[in-house]
Amino acid sequence: MEDETWLTVKEAALFVAVDVQTVYSWVRRGHLKVTGLDDRGRKLFRHLDVAQAELATRAKAQRVLTIGA
Repeated sequence: MEDETWLTVKEAALFVAVDVQTVYSWVRRGHLKVTGLDDRGRKLFRHLDVAQAELATRAKAQRVLTIGA
């Protein structure tokens, strides 16, 4: 889709206020899929996918905190 917003790792991290390493962790764990590469070879992610990964991992963290309380 042409009107989609694409983010680099750094932009994705800034968008959801997490560390760059967290974004790489989401990729390793399968929460976030690399959907392309820019002209410099940097990984690109769909804006919506980044938001969904952040929401999914935040919800999971809430469940862990609730169970451990």
